[in-house]
Amino acid sequence: MKFLLVFDFDHTIVDENSDTWIVKCAPAAKLPDEIRNSYQKGRWTEYMGRVFRFLGDNGIREEEMKRTMTAIPFTEGMKDLLDFIGKHKDSFDCIIISDSNAVFIDWILKAANVGQVFNEVFTNPASFDGCGYLTVENFHIHSCARCPVNLCKRKVLEEFLENHLKQRIKYSQVLYIGDGGNDLCPVMCLKKDDVVMPRHGYMLQKMVSQLSQDLVPLEASIVTWSSGIEILAYLELLIK
Repeated sequence: MKFLLVFDFDHTIVDENSDTWIVKCAPAAKLPDEIRNSYQKGRWTEYMGRVFRFLGDNGIREEEMKRTMTAIPFTEGMKDLLDFIGKHKDSFDCIIISDSNAVFIDWILKAANVGQVFNEVFTNPASFDGCGYLTVENFHIHSCARCPVNLCKRKVLEEFLENHLKQRIKYSQVLYIGDGGNDLCPVMCLKKDDVVMPRHGYMLQKMVSQLSQDLVPLEASIVTWSSGIEILAYLELLIK
């Protein structure tokens, strides 16, 4: 049986937020106050739609956006980790569940030659329209009150596992690697043999720690990490 590795993207695989990194393309690398102040909690994808319209209105097109996005730095040791996973695909299936968008993630993974490591990427659909503007849509509809309106990562993970069970594929362990507040919902559904791997010093680690203090501990084991090399060392022990 294989292990399933579930990755967040921003501040996990890459060491930045891809959606805020794109602002480097804007005039003077800044957004006007009316756009910056227009964000409503849980409606980030709609906000990014306004950002992309602003960039399009200022003549920023696909080539410049791609050049900017493919310069985003990877988290320390993450490329080594992905190379390791790629060499051991007989042991690991690997997916991304991210609140970024399909265009950015595809560009970044292909530029780093690591796209083939991932079996599937679940993120907000995006494309360029006939005028050359980047557009983004919500990933799905859900009823989870914890999550932003466009994406409940728990629903994605549960449906992925359920679909694989129908194909008689059961993973020996699920390992969830993330950093942010929207990663708490999916790790709540992990079982006692699974592992949640929150990035040290980031929101997910603090929220997981708070659960223990509130006497709502996770079933899964908790292994924190600061670099991809630490995750790699943990995976090496799993397949020895």
